Amino acid sequence: MRRVALSLLIACVIPATLFYGCFRVYGVWTAIIVAMCWSYGAIAWRALTGRRTSGLLLLTALLITARTAISLAAGSTFLYFLQPIISDALVGTAFLVSLATARPMVARLAGDFYPMDDELHLRPRIQRLFRNLTVLWATLCLIKAGLTLWLLQSTSLDTFVLVKSVSALSINMLAAGATIGLAVLVARKEGLLHTVVPIPATV
Repeated sequence: MRRVALSLLIACVIPATLFYGCFRVYGVWTAIIVAMCWSYGAIAWRALTGRRTSGLLLLTALLITARTAISLAAGSTFLYFLQPIISDALVGTAFLVSLATARPMVARLAGDFYPMDDELHLRPRIQRLFRNLTVLWATLCLIKAGLTLWLLQSTSLDTFVLVKSVSALSINMLAAGATIGLAVLVARKEGLLHTVVPIPATV
């Protein structure tokens, strides 16, 4: 749970908070640059301190760099906000396509959150968990893409940024909670979590 919370905090919550704060005070272009700098700063800090960089953080940095470069080249903030819609649709599709392979997408990312070896990966319950979570996150990405597209077309920029920031974080946190709950349930069935038995008090 600590790994999941930390990964989401660094890759999603802090950049979104920085973006909205800078957007309200300094404008959209400053917010865009600050959000990108945060992602690379987090990667550099983990590298300098010898910590493993999560796949989620790398994916976030890659996507935000592409969004920023295209938006700056075109001089269009609309493109910046349109690209996450396309990205979510592509990521959701990639998750669905990965179900046809031996290692669905969640199985490839699981090592970011829990130390995994080959024996653990091959357990039937673990494999079912990976497939179920891949379906969950694929569905989530596709729903987010549709919701964000509707917001972008039907609201002002100020409203869009606020609603998108709150709704995206809320959806991600709910999905993370469901992911943790399912993972804990399977981990208990597999004997990966050990209950601490209290020592009886002596008289």
